[in-house]
Amino acid sequence: MAASDLRDADGGFFRYATRRDWTVPHYERMLTDNAQLLEVALDAGDEETVRGIARFLLGTLRRKDGGFGAAQDSESWIDGARSEGGYYLRPVAERAALEPPAVDGKVITGWNGLAIAALARAGAALGEDVWIAAAAEAAAAVLGTNRGADGALVRASLDGRASAAVATAADLALLADGLFALAAATGDVAPAVTGRDLLDEVLDGAAGDDPLLRAQGIAASPDHTDGDLPSDTAAVAQAALSAWRLGAGDRYRAAAAARVEALASRALAQPFAHGSLLRVAAGLAAAPRQLVVVTEDAGGALAAAARGADADVVAVVTPAQAAAFAASGFELFEGKEATAERAYDCRAFVCRLPVSDPAAVSRAR
Repeated sequence: MAASDLRDADGGFFRYATRRDWTVPHYERMLTDNAQLLEVALDAGDEETVRGIARFLLGTLRRKDGGFGAAQDSESWIDGARSEGGYYLRPVAERAALEPPAVDGKVITGWNGLAIAALARAGAALGEDVWIAAAAEAAAAVLGTNRGADGALVRASLDGRASAAVATAADLALLADGLFALAAATGDVAPAVTGRDLLDEVLDGAAGDDPLLRAQGIAASPDHTDGDLPSDTAAVAQAALSAWRLGAGDRYRAAAAARVEALASRALAQPFAHGSLLRVAAGLAAAPRQLVVVTEDAGGALAAAARGADADVVAVVTPAQAAAFAASGFELFEGKEATAERAYDCRAFVCRLPVSDPAAVSRAR
């Protein structure tokens, strides 16, 4: 995909190809696609593609308040006429003289959760503090602006005005997952606590009740299959898996497992429609690797060694931050707050003896 016409010269990806040979894109560029492709490229070790997507997100889709707009249009004005894809077909040097296609400025709660997660994880892995800061600003923008009169999160906002549509369970779960990634990337427990609260709303059945549907006597039906986003069920399961890996408690592993078990037969029969849920299933099947580095030097060699390792959780925290995580109920950090600089390499919360030598931190699992 990165070598095809689907990727624009600035690093962002178009929505889809209209031909089987991956040519002739539909030129709209979606936040959802690019955020998820950033994570895929990161897992694939394709740093060039990661950096290109991050550049597009921060340079094009990012709004003044820090949130990310939903998409960039396919059409623009060229020589007084509307042109489908014409802007993108020009060489980069010629684009400077053209007005770029408009950005759909809707800041959608769940979609921003995808971007927050991707930028936080990529920023931590590649040492790009600017990306992590952008993820934190997007989180603050969504949590501060996307709220109704009753204080509950809503689905979206536009130009600082919250919509009337309630946030779906998937919106809350995707945002929660992004907040868990942000907490691990920054060492700050506050996003993790907020993410856990949002996820609890979903697990306790207090989220996703649409008053408009209820007034018509229509029950909301959860989506069990993937489209351009993870299904509702998979989004909740993934957030629960992330919460458990971070140490929030076995309740969250059980919640993820229950959702996988309920749809396992269907997912195996139709894997392309349930890829996100199968990813959660794979995450449950193997003990997670959790790396916690306790240090006052977040830019030091020990922290860098951990960030370059293959692990499900990598958290670099100060002793005070480790204590804050432990006090907030994240058991992964218990007993680690009083040590000198150490790296803890754990498998499902069972940790090896801590090490202080960066060379002792294995890159491989």
